This record gives sequence, structure tokens and C-alpha cells, in this order.
Amino acid sequence: MKDSSFAPIFVRRKQNDMKRLCYLIYFWLIVMPVFFVSTILTAIIVMIGCLLGGEKFFSFYPGMIWSRLTCLLTLCPVKVRGREHLKPEQSYIFVANHQSAFDIFLIYGYIGYPVKWMMKAGLSKIPLVGTACRAAGFIFVDQSSPRAALRSIAEAERRLKNGASIVVFPEGSRTATGKMSRFHKGAFQLALDQQLPIAPITLNGPFRVLPIGSLNAHPRRVEMVIHPPLSVNEQTLAECGNLQALTNRTRDIIASALWEEFK
Repeated sequence: MKDSSFAPIFVRRKQNDMKRLCYLIYFWLIVMPVFFVSTILTAIIVMIGCLLGGEKFFSFYPGMIWSRLTCLLTLCPVKVRGREHLKPEQSYIFVANHQSAFDIFLIYGYIGYPVKWMMKAGLSKIPLVGTACRAAGFIFVDQSSPRAALRSIAEAERRLKNGASIVVFPEGSRTATGKMSRFHKGAFQLALDQQLPIAPITLNGPFRVLPIGSLNAHPRRVEMVIHPPLSVNEQTLAECGNLQALTNRTRDIIASALWEEFK
């Protein structure tokens, strides 16, 4: 007589396989075509709006709508905590852990605060999107030479002096495991030079939605935690000891809100 205890497990596996197949069909036949069209439309709107002098509005709000639409289409429930820590009209340097390309949709769509992005120079080559990002005043970080890197920093400083806030992933690249790697000090030096607060952000879940190397998204819940900003000045630096200690302190704050699987 066969063990009937295996039957429920077998049925659940079949059901899960069917759900994954249905979502895969939905993703490629509905999500991706809509995403492709909405990306083109958003890029065109951003370019035209910014060229007509509306950079402050068009560099953020069309991208916010595009990002929220992407999260809704991929069936990823979003939870946000900590928006109350941000003060209107204050410029921040937002630093976040980098779990996935999906991080962009989570931050851009739900931070509720106009931001510019510091991004890899290679992204500027994406048709339409790269042009739209330039029109929106985003900063492409060129590491091809020390002089090019300094130009990127100078552009970021110019944007900050004009009252913008910037989002930086201090790990430099997406995680391959879901866990954080060490932070680079560039964003923290920028905050010190401009005497601007650092706003740490913890992202949970994007790694499960779209892990590095995968073309298929997965419907998973995601969370963004905005921590109280840290004042960055000579006094802060003296309390921490040095810039690396401030960088490590910020990383610890971000790590404190990570889900257990990402610690």
C-alpha cells in the first residue's frame, strides 16, 4: 500500500508548478510588452518635459508613475516605512543596499521624494533611456580614468548645490547572494564636502523578485525602510573617528532592518 502522506505534497508541488507557469506566461505576454511601451513613453515625456524647462517636475514624477506601474504589473506588494523622517525642501544623499535591478522601481516609485540618480556610465548607452536620464539631470559615474571620475563628482556636487537629492548604491553593484558587500566611501565624502545628511535606506525582497542574471521576475513582497538621516559634518566625523567609520556605521544601520535571510 502506498504512503498517502506523499499525496498532499505532490498536489502542492503540482499547484506551485502551475502557478509558476501561469505567471511566466503572464510576465512575457503582458508585463514585458506593457513595460516596454511604458518605458518608451516615459522616456519621451521626460525628454520633452525637461527640454521645455520642467526638469524639476519631469525628472521625477513620470519615472515615479512608471516605477509604480512596474511594481503593480509584476504583482509585487510594496511596504514602505520611515517616510516621516524626511523633511520637505531638505537635500539628502540617499544610500541603499543594492539587491537587484528591481531596487530602482521600489525607490523611484515609493520614496515620495524628488531624487536624482548616480548611475553607471554604461547605462547612458541604452537607447532613449540614456538620453532621458541625461535630460533629467542624472549623474553617470565614469570610472574609466581618475579625471573622468572627478568630473562625475563635480557634476554631483553641482546638482546638490542646486537643491537636488541623490540616490547612491555604495556597494557599487548588485549582490549575487542577497547579502550586502562592503560600502565604498564616495557618497560619504560627497556628503561631507557638501555638509548634507545621509539618509540610509534598507531594501528587502528585490533580490527574490529579480536576482542578478535572471530574465524572469517573480511575484514577491518587497519592503523599503527609510531610516532617520545622519547629519554629516566635521563633528559627526570626529564622533565616528574617520570617514570609513561613518561608512561602516551607515552600513550597520541599513543591515539592522534587513530580513533574516539577507543578513
